[in-house]
Amino acid sequence: MKNILVAIDFDERTYELVAYAAEFAKKFSSKVWIVHIAAPEPDFVGYDVGPEYVRDNRAGELRVEHKNLQLLADKLLKEGVDVEGLLVQGPTVKMILDEAQKLHADLIITGSHDHSFIYNAFVGNTSLELFKKSRIPLLTVPLDSNKENESGKR
Repeated sequence: MKNILVAIDFDERTYELVAYAAEFAKKFSSKVWIVHIAAPEPDFVGYDVGPEYVRDNRAGELRVEHKNLQLLADKLLKEGVDVEGLLVQGPTVKMILDEAQKLHADLIITGSHDHSFIYNAFVGNTSLELFKKSRIPLLTVPLDSNKENESGKR
C-alpha cells in the first residue's frame, strides 16, 4: 500500500479522519494524499459568472481552504508522514475517483456522516456513491457529529 488518498470536507472531525490515514501510512510506509474537493465554480454548473465581488469572495474561500489543507499536511509532516495536500474543484465523487486513479491510490479513506433521508435524497451520500463506483478499496470511518468525542464535547 504505497498511496493512501483521504478525502476531507473540513468538518469538525476532519483531523480524526486524517489521523486514521496517518496510522495506516506509518504502518505501511505509505504516502498520504489529503484531498479536499471544493465546490465547482458557479459557471461550471450552468450559472452566469455574476458580479466581480462574487468571484472575489469565492477566490477568498478557496485560499482559506487551501491554507487549512496545508496546515493539516504540515501537521502530518511533523509526525513523520509523507504527505501532500490537494485542493480540487468539481463534482465530489467523480473528482475523488479521478484523483485516486491519477495518484495510483491503493486505498481511499473517507468519513461517513449520519444524515437524514431527506438530506441524502437531495444532496446525496458521498460515501455510498464511492462504495458503488470505486474499484479501489475504500475505508469509511463513521464520523457521527452527534456522538460525544473522547474529550466529552459535542
